Amino acid sequence: MEIDPRLGLPNESGVYKEIAKGEQKITVSTVARRYGKITTLVSGFDKNFDIKGTAKSLKEQLACGGTVKDNVIELQGNHKKQVKPLLIKLGFPQDSISD
Repeated sequence: MEIDPRLGLPNESGVYKEIAKGEQKITVSTVARRYGKITTLVSGFDKNFDIKGTAKSLKEQLACGGTVKDNVIELQGNHKKQVKPLLIKLGFPQDSISD
């Protein structure tokens, strides 16, 4: 295992991904779209974060459709109560997620 000379942390163990997850300030909200459809918005991700992978995981676990637009995950339906536990399960700190 290689050690990064700048930080002294292992390169291959995914430490950088865990640090990036801890720095996010995520907000979960809902908005009514056309024809009264509810959409759940998950926002607050940095531009350098792998938001598409997180969106894919959320869509699979919630069995819903969705997309990523302007660093915001849009999920079809009202999933506000289910998203926070799933994000915690994915490794995001509980105190960085607000409703």
